Amino acid sequence: MQTAIDRFGALDILVVASGLNDVSPIVEMSPERFEKVMHGNVTGAWLACRAFGKRVIPQGRGGKVVLVSSARGKLGHPAGYSAYCASKAATDGLTKALGCEWGKYGITVNAIAPTVFRSPLTSWMFEDNEKARATRSGILARIPLGRLGEPEDLAGPLLFLASAASGFYTGHVLYADGGYTAG
Repeated sequence: MQTAIDRFGALDILVVASGLNDVSPIVEMSPERFEKVMHGNVTGAWLACRAFGKRVIPQGRGGKVVLVSSARGKLGHPAGYSAYCASKAATDGLTKALGCEWGKYGITVNAIAPTVFRSPLTSWMFEDNEKARATRSGILARIPLGRLGEPEDLAGPLLFLASAASGFYTGHVLYADGGYTAG
């Protein structure tokens, strides 16, 4: 963050896009594996927000924070996602808490919560094998728009939440999910 301040004179926007999962039934998952997911998805975001706030609040000119959550923060999953779902629900909670805490400083805090979209974390779901096809089929059955997300599907929400157009939005979780959480 200091490098950004040195280069640009100030900080205005923070985007935290962390995504770590460890798929395992809870009874088979060690506390260490659970903590690794929580650390990657929650503690890392919390630390980044903390560092951002320490620098941006004294600037006195407001700012924007966008966290990347997941539809799994709202919905459970039947196949070993207890750590991931809990971590993204915590991301949603952090979004709401900081949206309230930092509003008085003119800092908005919002989250984008996609369903499955193409990323390094989900690349296996886009492969051409039986497991990937079965997984895609199950997910697609729940998405009214009938397709999985692509990175460009996150560009519009990110630009909106990072711009002045979202100046009266804070503490919101915006679902970029093709309607997945609607039904």
